[in-house]
Amino acid sequence: MEKFGIGQPVRRKEDSRLLTGRGTYTDDINRPGQLHAVILRSPHAHARILSIDTAEAEAAPGVVTVLTVTDAEQDGLGLFPVMVEVPGVGGEKLWCPPRPILAKGAVRFVGDPVALIVAETRAQAQDAAELVMVDYDILPAVTDTAGALDADAPLVWPERGSNLCVHWSSGREQQAEEAFAQAARTVRVSLVNNRLVGNPMEPRVAIGEYDAAADRFTLHSPTQGVVRVQEGLAKFIFNVPKDKLRVISPDVGGGFGLRGKLFPESAMVLWAAKRLGRPVKWRADRTETFLCDPHGRDHVTEAEMAFDAEAKILGMKVRTIAAMGAYLFDFGPRIPTVAGGRIQGTVYDMQAVNVQVRCAFTNTVPTDAYRGAGRPETAYVIERLLDAGAVAFGLTREEIRARNYVKPEQIPYVNCAGNALDSGRFEETQQMALKLADWDGFAARRAESAARGKLRGRGIGYFIEASGGQPAEWARIRVTPEGDALVHVGTFNHGQGHETAYAQVVHERLGIAFDRIRLVQGDSDVVPQGGGTGGSRSSQMGGVAVARTSLKVLDKAKLIASHLLECAEADVEAEPGAFRIAGTDRSVTWDAVAAAAGANGLPALDEELLYKRDTECNFPNGCHVAEVEVDPDTGEARVVRYAAVDDVGVPLNPMLVHGQCHGGIASGIGQAIYEHARYEDGSGQFLTATFQDYCLPRAGDLPDFEVGLNVVPCPSNDLGVKGAGEGGSCGAPPAVVGALCDALGVVHLDMPLTPERVWRALQPARS
Repeated sequence: MEKFGIGQPVRRKEDSRLLTGRGTYTDDINRPGQLHAVILRSPHAHARILSIDTAEAEAAPGVVTVLTVTDAEQDGLGLFPVMVEVPGVGGEKLWCPPRPILAKGAVRFVGDPVALIVAETRAQAQDAAELVMVDYDILPAVTDTAGALDADAPLVWPERGSNLCVHWSSGREQQAEEAFAQAARTVRVSLVNNRLVGNPMEPRVAIGEYDAAADRFTLHSPTQGVVRVQEGLAKFIFNVPKDKLRVISPDVGGGFGLRGKLFPESAMVLWAAKRLGRPVKWRADRTETFLCDPHGRDHVTEAEMAFDAEAKILGMKVRTIAAMGAYLFDFGPRIPTVAGGRIQGTVYDMQAVNVQVRCAFTNTVPTDAYRGAGRPETAYVIERLLDAGAVAFGLTREEIRARNYVKPEQIPYVNCAGNALDSGRFEETQQMALKLADWDGFAARRAESAARGKLRGRGIGYFIEASGGQPAEWARIRVTPEGDALVHVGTFNHGQGHETAYAQVVHERLGIAFDRIRLVQGDSDVVPQGGGTGGSRSSQMGGVAVARTSLKVLDKAKLIASHLLECAEADVEAEPGAFRIAGTDRSVTWDAVAAAAGANGLPALDEELLYKRDTECNFPNGCHVAEVEVDPDTGEARVVRYAAVDDVGVPLNPMLVHGQCHGGIASGIGQAIYEHARYEDGSGQFLTATFQDYCLPRAGDLPDFEVGLNVVPCPSNDLGVKGAGEGGSCGAPPAVVGALCDALGVVHLDMPLTPERVWRALQPARS
């Protein structure tokens, strides 16, 4: 089998460069004559700004300017938009508050930017920031998601009249009520989806430049795709044509959904650069990452599930309050509503489902997409209800799921959100996962743990995703005269392995040597279109675009080869590295074809294509199985065994897929046991702004992962691929929480499963 073709576990070609320190990140870039920016941020969760005195700061050594919202308004800067519409109950539209580049009139979360200080050095700007005098009138704040919509809750936006952003319903209210009316048994779970901080390895950095002669901005910054950032800044903030603003993203140290946003800091450095006629650089420190990068999750939910006498699901009702933070980021209100709502019901045959979400403003940093973006929250609710149902019926967890999976003969299955699940063998995937986990050998492992004084439990988490992101993707392939293939794609590689996977696709389609295929990305001047990376879309969108563009190049190459071989084009066959006249030994190399391209009336080997998919999304899914061991004396819970089988369609590279599975599982275990972004009640101070206070899982906290694939090709794209990047974040939380509850003999315990929380749950049984 071809070593570098589709489906082969090729090692990532980018790793050598990155692991030997030859990567280039934004902070490695310094522009001639650049200045340094520091942002003065609010120390209060909610306060009126009575006055800002910048005189002393402006007179400090090295300071070039201090800017406030007054300067921004004088320069005509626009407001930061929400990029989505979420339909409200009764036709009411979501309410989007105005968000200028710097706080105007009031601050609404700890970290809200108040002033921009620009100096010759970063240290000088930091010193000067302490000299800006802001007179605040401190106001009551609300940071408790569950209480944000209470009648007596402090209002983040008094002009709104409440903290409600939008009240969304999935519909089918009457069907759900009828299902519950005829139920033989119902179960109910109250749960929290804890607030998380994405924390990429690389903090955010932004370098702004302005070319007065060309009247053109240039931004260097880590993103998940340059085009969306370019379009947003040009249209909404600076009101200039798109081609007047260039965005460049070099290597990026992690994304997780956070990098794809329109950030105030990116606009600030461009604005300051134009005002001052010099490049301006800003770099977040780790505390700024905690305070100001968009957070994820933060839901409080009441959920019920109705069953018939045979434990078949009849219906489900879910009521959620989802924290938006003080402002709306690009996709914020879409995540817990429409995004999560696309896969309501997940892999189970249920139609009478009504989900209602009330998006609420709180005096916290805004929330937006974080790995999985609505789908992990949806899967978590359903899996916890099924575990409660298993207890109520006296069934095993695998049995209650098996009774309710959508069967292969039902596919394509139109789910309760109206989306057609086009592929999947869910019960089979569960069986594969249970076998991989040695489910039948659990009793012996539980007995061994008990002999050491430990409690052991096991849990299952099944999920399905709606992956695909933006519905179109652009690719261009140019073969140089030397025979190298340059692959331009609008998706963005920030750890997924695109340099490798796309090279495999091109190598298989064209026969060009794997090591002579190079990825070109991250510069809006050379990648003018594309949806970036998000929603597990790269293989199914970028991959298909690359595959189809490869075939266009191949047609031209055959034409050139027929000219060189002096034969009919129909007689030319492609083979690795060459073209041959069918049935003969006469051939010509790819290098010769590349050298001849574009000369003597022959076509150039330079093709591009905009791929638009026919379907809304596709549906990767998987079954994850966790075993957790608990120390009853301390309450410490550890994941000691983990197995997962995912259906990602046809894997372009199984090694890359397994790497994505590992990362997703680690993030899911992090949410389940370790991570929680917390604000202090009353003051609204952020309590977890360092790694001393916010616990990310480390290698020693995780077991070896046993991962496998159930290859069920997707019928809706050329490559048969589905998304692969976010499954672990969906499957791990319910699997781990289910295992912990099994160990303790309780129906439910909220994440994160801290030692204190687990220890307290153990005390009633002990007493």
